[in-house]
Amino acid sequence: MDWKNRRIDALLEQALVEDKAASDATTSLTIDPNLRATAIVIARQELIVSGLGCIPRIFEIFARLDKQASTRYEVISHPEIFDGVRARDGQTLAVIRHNARALLSCERVILNLMQRMSGIATLTRRYADELGGTKAHVLDTRKTVPGLRALDKYAVLCGGGTNHRLDLSDGILIKNNHISLGGGVRQTLTRALAGRKPGQRVQIEVRNTQELDDALECGAEAILLDNMTPEQVKAAVTRIKQAEGARAATAPAGEKAPWIPIEASGGITLENIRPYALADVDFISVGALTHSAKAADISMRITAENA
Repeated sequence: MDWKNRRIDALLEQALVEDKAASDATTSLTIDPNLRATAIVIARQELIVSGLGCIPRIFEIFARLDKQASTRYEVISHPEIFDGVRARDGQTLAVIRHNARALLSCERVILNLMQRMSGIATLTRRYADELGGTKAHVLDTRKTVPGLRALDKYAVLCGGGTNHRLDLSDGILIKNNHISLGGGVRQTLTRALAGRKPGQRVQIEVRNTQELDDALECGAEAILLDNMTPEQVKAAVTRIKQAEGARAATAPAGEKAPWIPIEASGGITLENIRPYALADVDFISVGALTHSAKAADISMRITAENA
């Protein structure tokens, strides 16, 4: 993660502005402006770490917002603690030495981001662990908090998941409403294949056998099996593999027929994800990774230096 990326920079600045961190009424009245302090960021449950990199960047942006803020700080983490690793309950994630006012004013923004990101990473790891021994990968979706997508999707990577599209410009995915408004599977898919840019793969969502057959006959390059049972998915995978074989048989000499990635989606939970993986799909998308993850329990303990 490039924490100095302009998009991330703007996101972190907006979080500080939203909290009016540079206008902290309580801290400015009660804390000596010259007091130095140490903050310890602590995991209060077993979790997958995500968001450590936001800490120094938040202090840098805070100093930009508050011209009186100190720029002298230090963030230390153990070499074994970094984004993507599992931390135990009670383990120190980071130690921060900074001006006490800066620590207090930025505390909530740091914790909000790390709690959300670590919560997503922790839930993602649970899903990824369920896929052990299969070829399937768990995918995220665009069901993210508006404005936080880049951080949400980074957290999924920390948890061992795979990112799907970042936004609507990032790939072609024909969904149910496109099919309905576009005149059906055949007409919509044919139009997309004819108009796409070089190198763009066209993926289409299908909900039943007829839609699947129409998609394969029209040259679908990637299939999303939506709201099917594991048994239905298994049967669909067989049909898709047959289509791959037929395309390979007619491919020009020396050319290999394109692989057709298969994704399952809709109503998939920790309790039923493994049967979908055993149905031989390549990807399983789970919106819950980012829209239903519980914030991880992380705290910050601040003490004055030499206290």
